[in-house]
Amino acid sequence: MNGYTARPIPRPALEELRTTDDAGRAPAPRTDDEGGAPLRCCLRRSRPGDRIALVSYAPLRRWAARTGADPGAYDEQGPVFIHAEDCAGPEGEGLAFTNAHRTVRRYSAEGRILGGHLVEPDGFAPALHHAFDDPAVAFVHVRAVEYGCFLYEVPRP
Repeated sequence: MNGYTARPIPRPALEELRTTDDAGRAPAPRTDDEGGAPLRCCLRRSRPGDRIALVSYAPLRRWAARTGADPGAYDEQGPVFIHAEDCAGPEGEGLAFTNAHRTVRRYSAEGRILGGHLVEPDGFAPALHHAFDDPAVAFVHVRAVEYGCFLYEVPRP
């Protein structure tokens, strides 16, 4: 979608989250009998029979640790579904979970929120283009509207 790529949770972070999540809890893996959970490790929905875990993830905190930034009060953690064991990651490039209303939240290189935008299912390319028109925007987070959960990061193309 116009050169924009969704970044799943990085593999090293997934390895840590499968042991202890960002709230300090051990995950409780379970078999997903119904399927449909949005997995942040491979950016697809779970399938019936998948082993998944709901863990607490702090994307800005982990990003700040890699970059030396200080997100301050913008550091937050929230629930995300991941495969309970290692998976192959995304099957392709592009954006996932665009079939529902989402929020595109813009961040500076310092980890500060620069604003957000409600996105209709057919409006992702224009919303991302608009976000990156601002040279201060380093990356965006795509989040679910109904729960506010982090879905993935989109870096500046």
